[in-house]
Amino acid sequence: MDFPLFHLDWLNNRLLIAMIAIIHVFINHGLAVGFMPYITWLEQKGVKMSAPDQITDPVWDDLIYRKMTVAFIITTTIGAMTGVGIWFSAALISPASIGSLIRVFYFAWFAEWTVFVTEVVLILIYFLTWKSANRTLRSKLRHIRFGWFLSLFSWITMAIIVSILGFMMDPGNWKTHHSLLNGFTNPIYLPQLFFRTPAAMVTGGIFGMLLTTIFTRRGMPAREVALRSAAKWILYWAPVCLLAACIYYKAMPEAMRENMSTAVGTMEFAQYYDLLRYIIGGALSMLVLISAWAWWKPRSVRFAFVLVPCIAAFGFLGIFERVREFIRKPYVIGGYMYSNLLREEDYPLYKQDGILKHATYTSISEVTADNKLEAGRNVFLLSCSRCHTTNGVNSIVEVFERMYGKDKPLDEASMTGYIPNMHMGRTYMPPFPGNRKELEALAAYIRHLQVSRQPLEGAQTEGIIVNKLNNVQAVENMILEEEKQQTK
Repeated sequence: MDFPLFHLDWLNNRLLIAMIAIIHVFINHGLAVGFMPYITWLEQKGVKMSAPDQITDPVWDDLIYRKMTVAFIITTTIGAMTGVGIWFSAALISPASIGSLIRVFYFAWFAEWTVFVTEVVLILIYFLTWKSANRTLRSKLRHIRFGWFLSLFSWITMAIIVSILGFMMDPGNWKTHHSLLNGFTNPIYLPQLFFRTPAAMVTGGIFGMLLTTIFTRRGMPAREVALRSAAKWILYWAPVCLLAACIYYKAMPEAMRENMSTAVGTMEFAQYYDLLRYIIGGALSMLVLISAWAWWKPRSVRFAFVLVPCIAAFGFLGIFERVREFIRKPYVIGGYMYSNLLREEDYPLYKQDGILKHATYTSISEVTADNKLEAGRNVFLLSCSRCHTTNGVNSIVEVFERMYGKDKPLDEASMTGYIPNMHMGRTYMPPFPGNRKELEALAAYIRHLQVSRQPLEGAQTEGIIVNKLNNVQAVENMILEEEKQQTK
């Protein structure tokens, strides 16, 4: 509550982060972590395939260079923009959690920044010197080493960030001993890293196979070798990915596994969770089947055959990111900060005094009969708006209409009775933080929204109002009062 709250009422705040983050994961995992070592391996293979009087096989090298061109363009444009976009959107929508994470992982993020800068330099060198590196065997081998260094630094970037993602799921010993080491070595870190690594490799391999079908013609010898190479790559990493997925799943806390059905299919489709698991399993099986087919009969492989498994692989990464973000609820940082950006340890104070009294940016500090709707609006913004809108995606009105009936007025008494206990039935929902008056004001505001359909504007549109109990004059008066008490 120390920050003015940005709000997109038509879209949903967390959906904005999710859209940017999922696109970035597609590129980071599929085209950086997984695709770069795959490309380097293929480039190295070209040297081994070359004739005694050649540096590398020219047809093969040109094919691999064209694949690398696609990866270079995407990673340095969309990949770079979405990486910055994650920071920008998260800082707008979830500033309290980002601030907390920076305080814990400051040096880790600094290290990640230096590694990322090195990665950018390496990818520029690797791509831009590709053609000139073919002049001598020595320069070609040096170029391949740059590829392996690029692959390593791409993986290190992911390895550092995964520690932060694991921390958000389960901080582990950090809750009792606040240190970077305890935060970095959280219980989820290694299992998640172990899973993401082969998942990225498999995705990079199937994307490479797809590019092969685009850049080569049927019957070309290089096409058959490239398809078999991609198949070999995928079939090598696929069992590792399956094993890592099992280990990662078992490492998750029980409460997170219980959230899995809703995370995969949302509340409306939770009953189809078992079916969705089979669908996801079937999609992943396609990767293995197309790889086995490409190894056995590469001449029969078409673009359309590879496109569907490729979409399935990237789709799986998207589902994985959605699930990972959801299952840690009701927390944004496990056991420390709820998804509404309120710290768990502050809840007793909010229950006693109400959240409005302690909020920095609010137009109401105490609920009265005259300001009830305005107070409810402030309570909603502070405690609900990170995940809900008024009439957009995941609308709070629609949530209650599904519960009590869409074609009838919402009952304030029923909502007042339900909201304090909603956390017991829907464990992914944070407990309501406020006092009784604020609860009644929130129910009145939700009922008002059903009738008025009035949108909720964020600080970016309405500006800010500082709580009169927390402004400079109020703080000065409090200090003076404390000094008077000390002199008595």
